[in-house]
Amino acid sequence: VELAEFGGGSVQAGGSLRLSCAASGFTGSRYCMAWFRQATGKEREGVAIINHDGGTTHADSVKGRFTISKDNAKNTLYLQMNSLEPDDTAMYYCAGHPSYLCSFRGGFRDWGQGTQVTVFS
Repeated sequence: VELAEFGGGSVQAGGSLRLSCAASGFTGSRYCMAWFRQATGKEREGVAIINHDGGTTHADSVKGRFTISKDNAKNTLYLQMNSLEPDDTAMYYCAGHPSYLCSFRGGFRDWGQGTQVTVFS
């Protein structure tokens, strides 16, 4: 499975961006997907997960501001980011794993190259 992210860019604090991740190749009948991010000098952190059944998990730092969703017909994952803050500045990665349920601490098999999000005040 190949994953490719789109939609990163620079935005003023308080603004919005929507990231997309196109998945190509056979994902199988059970495949969960997620967004991670890594800021310069910091460890990678989980942002949001969407499981095979559509259930979602969002990190506390983004709850109420970010929303993960998926269009199964288009094999595309999304991350709607509202009320962006300078601390959201990071490289954002799409990830996928052939499993019914996933967690931030679990391993993900497939990774995209990342897309940069920069939030300026």
